[in-house]
Amino acid sequence: MALTRIGEGRLPVYIQEARIGMESKHTLEMKGISIEFPGVKALDHVDFAVKSGEIHALVGANGAGKSTLMKILGGAYGHYVGEIYFDGKKVDIRNPQDAKALGIDVVYQEVDTALISYLTVAENIMMDKMVNEMKGKHFIRWGNIHREAREVMKRVGIDLDTHTLVQDLSLAQKQMVLIARALATNTNFLVLDEPTAPLSQTETEELFRLMRDLAQNQQVGIVFISHRLPEIFEICETITILRDGQVVTDTTIDTLTQQKLVELMLGRRFEETYPKIHVPIGDVLLEVRDLNEEYGRVRNVSFTVRAGEIVGITGLVGAGKTELCKTLFGAYPMKSGEILLRGKSLHIKSPHAAVHQGMALVPEERRKEGVLVDEPVFVNLTLPSLDRFTKGPAFVDTRAERAKAREVIQDLGIRTPSENQKVAYLSGGNQQKVAVGKWLIADAEVYIFDEPTKGVDVGAKHDIFALIGALAKQGKGIIYASSEIPEILDISDRIYVMYDFTIVKEFETSEATEEAILFYSAGGQ
Repeated sequence: MALTRIGEGRLPVYIQEARIGMESKHTLEMKGISIEFPGVKALDHVDFAVKSGEIHALVGANGAGKSTLMKILGGAYGHYVGEIYFDGKKVDIRNPQDAKALGIDVVYQEVDTALISYLTVAENIMMDKMVNEMKGKHFIRWGNIHREAREVMKRVGIDLDTHTLVQDLSLAQKQMVLIARALATNTNFLVLDEPTAPLSQTETEELFRLMRDLAQNQQVGIVFISHRLPEIFEICETITILRDGQVVTDTTIDTLTQQKLVELMLGRRFEETYPKIHVPIGDVLLEVRDLNEEYGRVRNVSFTVRAGEIVGITGLVGAGKTELCKTLFGAYPMKSGEILLRGKSLHIKSPHAAVHQGMALVPEERRKEGVLVDEPVFVNLTLPSLDRFTKGPAFVDTRAERAKAREVIQDLGIRTPSENQKVAYLSGGNQQKVAVGKWLIADAEVYIFDEPTKGVDVGAKHDIFALIGALAKQGKGIIYASSEIPEILDISDRIYVMYDFTIVKEFETSEATEEAILFYSAGGQ
């Protein structure tokens, strides 16, 4: 469907024409799709179909092939085997341009790699249109670009200054900018890969409102990938379940229960509970006194962590949890306050200093900050403790590195063909295990986990919980920061609630309720 430029207010015209074109139903089918990477057969003869006006769930454990299948659909992987049909006609999707020509847009899980951080919100949203306008021209009408970007954001329900650089946005804001960019063009099918992971409850509700509007009123077909089971049952009508690169079932959502869905994902019976490992709590290990971050992102924060204790830090998205974790680790500058480990004041001015003084951080944005995706697994696992594998001033014993990496791979159940596999080719859950595993070799005293289960399935979540419990059993101090309140209640011994970059409430977990935590998270007094 061609889009015609009429006058200066171009975007409303584009949207109107797109809606007219979408009144007819479209079908999208993938048949016999297979793809291999070095040492891994990621998909094996997968059939998948979605139609206009449908919200279709695509689920599976980490490594099942969900994101890989959608990257094929979006043109990111062109070396697949199999066939794709659009409205019954065979099409060839080998690059992103092929997908966009059919109106297929994918909002990938890796937000920071999909956006250009040094460009503005408007430039990122209108990227495709700017590229098309620049063909054969030497100028762009910037006023139109910003006006049209504001119109798209209005549809998505976000209010941002279009001149803001993307690098200055929160993770949740970046997610919404990506969705806005997808909707700035003629979209027939929209793929959302873990879109709610960085969103608050209010932002998630707004996203669901938008999804329903797109499906019901504009006949957009939506593929929804999520590990949050209640969301799947709330928003989706149909579902395809993958396991080990193959389709397990394709059915309507009302034929399943959450328990049955988990069993189909994992191939075994599984209780989605995480039994708390109770260990003796020792003396105060870490004490934070009146901590303030240089730019006001942490304000007058004080708390303690005892040996063997798991301390939960919770609050809504944007409350300051991540900022606190990064300040403790030296990634954000400390303005005032004191951090003490075993009663000794620490001088943490950089992550390097934090590691040297016994701190470890598993960050929220694992691909950007937690792992080196283009390096092998063994390099990632041994990097924080490289001095243990160094002989002389410059010689690294790679044989010892690989041997230690194989131990960690086995202990954590990291699914990889070998320690030589690039981390980029691992699933999200296995990347997270690598991000955690590197600190096991470093043997820190205080472990900071920032949203450690974001984007991982129930099986990997169970493994991560077991690992954290084992660290507590060793007498380590654990800080577990998460906006997932049920997780905080499951795993923590004590809970601190953050609001507006400071701690507003402390609970003993045995006395806390989800309702009480939400009350203080929302600024209740």
